Amino acid sequence: MPHHESHSSHPNYGSYQQKIYLDGLKGNRPILTTDPHKWEEVAREVLPASSYGYIAGAAGAGDTMDANRVAFRKWSIIPRMLQDNTIRDLSVELFGSKYPSPVLVAPVGVNKIGECAVARAAANCSVPYIMSTASSTRPEEIAEASGSGSRWFQLYWPPNKDNEITVSMLSRAKIAGFTTLVVTLDLWALSWRPKDLDNAYVPFYLGIGDAIGLSDPVFQKKWKDGQGKGKSIQDDFQNACMGWEKTVFSGHSHTWEDIKFLKEHWDGPIVLKGIQSVEDAELAVKAGVQGIVVSNHGGRQYDGAVGSLSMLPSIVDAVGDKLTVLFDSGIRTGADIMKALALGAKAVLVGRPIFYGLAVSGEAGAEHVLRCILADLDMNMGLVGLKSLKQLSRRTLTELFGSGCVFVKKVVGIKNNSFRNNDSSRVIVDECGEAPDNRPKYPSDIHLLRAITQKPSPYDT
Repeated sequence: MPHHESHSSHPNYGSYQQKIYLDGLKGNRPILTTDPHKWEEVAREVLPASSYGYIAGAAGAGDTMDANRVAFRKWSIIPRMLQDNTIRDLSVELFGSKYPSPVLVAPVGVNKIGECAVARAAANCSVPYIMSTASSTRPEEIAEASGSGSRWFQLYWPPNKDNEITVSMLSRAKIAGFTTLVVTLDLWALSWRPKDLDNAYVPFYLGIGDAIGLSDPVFQKKWKDGQGKGKSIQDDFQNACMGWEKTVFSGHSHTWEDIKFLKEHWDGPIVLKGIQSVEDAELAVKAGVQGIVVSNHGGRQYDGAVGSLSMLPSIVDAVGDKLTVLFDSGIRTGADIMKALALGAKAVLVGRPIFYGLAVSGEAGAEHVLRCILADLDMNMGLVGLKSLKQLSRRTLTELFGSGCVFVKKVVGIKNNSFRNNDSSRVIVDECGEAPDNRPKYPSDIHLLRAITQKPSPYDT
């Protein structure tokens, strides 16, 4: 699409394409590939095995992570032509605030330099930054780095016996200007993650991702008076790090009754992250929270589960008019964002791709990935005939697979007898859904793609 001048206050995200081409006239190439399927590959080349495994890894055999990506291929966008859409409006309103795009940076803990870098990159793109409890940076430092940028706070929720620590974290976040609380429900204990296990790597034991806890005055006192046996955190750093890990990933699950406690100690919007069922979405409404994130933690917390996008339509049908529904798990492209919004999400969270960009080129790499995703969204919206996100609906999409029997058309990047390549199993399936004789062309591969419809196959043996 040709470059166009903006005649409104809406950011012209698509102009990033023109910038890249103009830079090319000066002999400059992008600092990082624009191909979303290569971001993970180039990050893997520069990261230590332990760091790469932590970011890219999945729970168990990785079937949930695979299901997330496969679910997007179930839907295709129906283009329209000759529409008045030269200028696009990608803005959304969330919890009373207007944002220029439907993209948020998902909460990911990295390292002290990296978190501030991503916060600045998000602010430069006018994208809200969600700070993770598992950060190596204090909330006060993130606030300084992001400046006037929008920032939300994600909570890994300590058990009830440590309620005073939770209150302290929430208070610090509020004072630092974090406006929305995102409560992660599916990580009260670390999952079985083979990549981390093979590397014998838990970053929190090394002081990575512990900053908010180790700097918290309530935790400091509780540690010194209890497990620390009179020692300060500095005097017994290793054990203090392990103590904080056991505080936030305690192995003790909260219940729906505990939401009341959070409402008593946070006066802004509360969003529950990790909803995957209609029943839980309805309980979130009853609990009186303002939003949910339909998410399975990017496939990092449990295996063999449904793709997050597969559950989005039914959840939106049940509660979409009662609270704000956000989405994450598997977003890589502008088309992915369009599909999630067309199925009812109000905005999406993007995690891994941004941090792959960070790994390769620092702050500039993170900002590049964000701008690529935003430009892709802007241009794809225009080229399929849409000028506003409000036009996205299920009528925008067609569902490709109507049965449980699908067959593999091509598998990209088979390595070590695994269907999982560097971009979490980029599997291409034939759009017909079934072979002409009503049998899968490759019966041995049918189990790989069961996540597309979650229906039983007559060819299971």
